[in-house]
Amino acid sequence: MTYEPAAPVQQLFDAVWEGAEDAVVRLLRAGVPADATDEDGQTPLYRAAVSDELGIVRLLLAAGAEPERLSGHEGGDLPLCGAAVGGHTDVVLALIAAGARPDTAEAFGFTAMTWAVQLGHAATVEALLDHGADPDLPAPGGEPPLVLAARRGSPRTVRALLRHGARARQAALEEARAWLARDVEKELRAGLLEAYGDGSQTVARRVEEDGGVTVVVEVLRDGKPVAGNEQQTGHAAIATLLEEDLGIQTPYATLAERALRCGDRDQDDWVEAVLALWRRGDEETFQAAAAWCASDDPMRQAFAAEVLAQLGPAGPEPDAEGRLPDAGAGADAGADAGLSRDAGRDAADTAGAAAHRPFAARALPLLRELAREARDEELIRAAVLGLGHHGDPAALPEILRHAGHPDAAVRHDVALSLFGLVPDGHREGTEALIALSRDTDDQVRDWATTALAHLGGDTAEIRETLAARLEDPDPDTAAEAAQGLARRQDPRAVPVLARILADGDPDGYAHEAAAEAVQLIQDETVRRRLEGTVPRVR
Repeated sequence: MTYEPAAPVQQLFDAVWEGAEDAVVRLLRAGVPADATDEDGQTPLYRAAVSDELGIVRLLLAAGAEPERLSGHEGGDLPLCGAAVGGHTDVVLALIAAGARPDTAEAFGFTAMTWAVQLGHAATVEALLDHGADPDLPAPGGEPPLVLAARRGSPRTVRALLRHGARARQAALEEARAWLARDVEKELRAGLLEAYGDGSQTVARRVEEDGGVTVVVEVLRDGKPVAGNEQQTGHAAIATLLEEDLGIQTPYATLAERALRCGDRDQDDWVEAVLALWRRGDEETFQAAAAWCASDDPMRQAFAAEVLAQLGPAGPEPDAEGRLPDAGAGADAGADAGLSRDAGRDAADTAGAAAHRPFAARALPLLRELAREARDEELIRAAVLGLGHHGDPAALPEILRHAGHPDAAVRHDVALSLFGLVPDGHREGTEALIALSRDTDDQVRDWATTALAHLGGDTAEIRETLAARLEDPDPDTAAEAAQGLARRQDPRAVPVLARILADGDPDGYAHEAAAEAVQLIQDETVRRRLEGTVPRVR
């Protein structure tokens, strides 16, 4: 006899499928069981977890849905695992808060950790580990999570597992090194053709994400994808991470070639190589980088410039994602060319008082020469950022010469490097920041305004330039301009701060910068009024 759910139960599943929270509330209040099942044996909670319907997950849990109840005809699917498959981290956290145990296995022995690691959902892995998941619990095939993460090619997942004490480091290193010698796209295509027939049509694409590149290969039938597989390509970064963790001193040339193989200064393969050499910080590393400055290859020179930058003033340690503050501003593992202002301010504060390594005096002239002679955009950026990281105002001429470069990324890095570097009253530096604060590129304007706002000087020209940015379409730029005026006790900052505090995103940077600016206002009445501003409900 075929099972057919009662009408109200079917309505509940339809509401979950459609993401209709109001309908879910109405049906639960009408008495529909939160743990009802449909014709496939699924529960509403499982379906909501798979669909990333966080609000509905919370409603069902509040109505008594059991967070670890198995779902499906075979009774083998866990809501926590369903959420982990999709990388739905907030749903995972909601389920754990309701009592789901991170290491509970569903059918065939799979746990949420196994799914998240194999599919490269690093944020979900971090959440599971933070809530007690075993970093060494083997997958059904016997592989520890660290080996699976190395196979997947996700440096962020590897970092998370290492932070939580994962032990299978040698095996994971061997896995990462093995994949370094393979063509990921070719391997994925071969596996799909073996499963779906040699005559199948395949298509591949590469997606830049999570500090690297994910290769996606799909099988097509009648021009439409019917199956696919994907894998990240951060195996070089993973090998570098694990070698350093195991105390293996990989030669400069090997690390450098790994960086050049990816060819992207923002990717983990490059970044981890620079970090490993920065932490090593010995004479051999300096000599190798200095020799590469004379190369005919701009990318080799750019890599050398980044190493020399880190061999200068001792600065803050890398963050949890392995990123170093860079060029007086600080790298943000996040998106595009933007960098974290908090890290930037910390780095700028550190640069002047930092204890210099023995290489600083020798590294700075090499970087200045690269900045003078460079024509390649990537090399210019690396040299300019390196000079900014050293924090020596004597290098300002080499930085300022690129302030009018036609490439916005170069101008951005100039503005970034000038943050905290321009001395009070330095005419050329101040004029460059004023010009850059009017740039057509949002990120350039943002960082130039930030640097200008934090200058120690107080002139009518600086104030008028900051005032011109108060209505900038980028809210972060407007907030930085207001903070610069508040620092100078200019009353034009007050209405803008009030607007940002009332109407801006309470979790955004602009709101944070505005709140900081309020503390700079000396008029106690005005300051208290702004402190009492409550964000409007959205």
